[in-house]
Amino acid sequence: MSKHYDSIIIGAGIVGCAAARALSRYRLNILVLEAQDDISCGATKANSGIVHAGYDCHPGTLKAKLNVEGASMFPALAKELDFPYKANGSMVLCFNEKGHPDLMELYERGKINKVPDIKLLNAEEAYKIEPNLAPGLHSALWAKGAGIISPYETAIAFAENAAENGVEFLLEAAVTEIKKEDVFKVESAKGTFTADTIINAAGVNSADFDKNEAIIAQRGQYYLLDNAYKGFVNCTLFPLPSRLGKGVLIAPTVDGNILVGPNAEEIPDPHDTQTTRDGLDEILQKAQQTVANLPIQGRITSFSGIRAKHKSQDFVINEPIPGFINAMGIDSPGLSAAPAIGEMLADMVTKKLKPQKANFLNTRTGITRFATASFSEQEALIRGDSNYGHVVCRCETVTEAEILAAIHRPLGARNLPALKRRVRAQMGRCQGGFCSLKLAEILSRELHISEESVWT
Repeated sequence: MSKHYDSIIIGAGIVGCAAARALSRYRLNILVLEAQDDISCGATKANSGIVHAGYDCHPGTLKAKLNVEGASMFPALAKELDFPYKANGSMVLCFNEKGHPDLMELYERGKINKVPDIKLLNAEEAYKIEPNLAPGLHSALWAKGAGIISPYETAIAFAENAAENGVEFLLEAAVTEIKKEDVFKVESAKGTFTADTIINAAGVNSADFDKNEAIIAQRGQYYLLDNAYKGFVNCTLFPLPSRLGKGVLIAPTVDGNILVGPNAEEIPDPHDTQTTRDGLDEILQKAQQTVANLPIQGRITSFSGIRAKHKSQDFVINEPIPGFINAMGIDSPGLSAAPAIGEMLADMVTKKLKPQKANFLNTRTGITRFATASFSEQEALIRGDSNYGHVVCRCETVTEAEILAAIHRPLGARNLPALKRRVRAQMGRCQGGFCSLKLAEILSRELHISEESVWT
């Protein structure tokens, strides 16, 4: 028999998980249906991880409003939910006098959008902050409050906290059909369910559930450099934006790597995440116009992600029929806006009726990272649990204790990619060459499944 919910969320990316966490404050039955085998397997898994300040968005758009609101929420959320966040600042670079009026326009937009702590820099001021900038800089726009996060770790934090507060998650539960009867009837790979409201947060697949809308799939490719080059840049560096987007950025990650990309390619297959020689050459050529002596010899991997764009160039958050709520076209700055989008979606579901829980748990404790602990803290961890003394992933110094924690948490890891997203095992220089077999053995042992099944 089908089970009835107050709301069903389709999609467990950053937006769906933020909405789930926001809704978990209320005395409601909530279900999240995700087509893939883990949280954050779509656009959330492969993007720049940038918390944008909000100066790029056209004033008056949902992007402008929700970007600034969402970005302001991250410092408190990072403390509550124990995920990595750093306010490292960002800089938009202008390399000739002709482009300075465009830089001024961004500055004025930022003022209208009420972006805090932005100012224009001359070349000398910019080089003091980032000495590895390419020669010939004319001016720059500095946003002190811009930040960086791990997008998938943040989504997992939202999801774990939502699950602890009673939200149900079903993975590998692709939705095949939604019908509106007295209530909404949802057919999925894991069964049939009914709900009073639906949140359509299915990313590139969201137009499958609202045929009046269309999504444009845009692929972006990236290089990731080894964390041996930590400090090559400290803030996020952007060229002047174009109609295709914010351009090829160079940025540190919260884990110390350097990220280079993305380009922008409209593609017919919304799930085509291959990288191409032409695409990678394009981002390298553009990045070398931004910084001098880019250490591309330190690249350890390349990857691509898909953005779900809407023809309006804005987020589409609406209710085309009562109870059916769209969150479509959540491309950049969707990650930055996600906490605010989640709150907006929750408000649309609850409307005037707000049956808040008295026992809502608003905090979550992340997995203790052995690699970032002090020597005395590492000694104490090993005394408390000998598995901390067993390093499985040498490149990232990930211990068996962390791997076990990732497996046995709410919505725990069930395969190698899921472990990578939770504890960074396989993310270092060897890209899993030394640790994958041992990781597969641990997953098999703990979950009582075959080692062959954990590789995808």
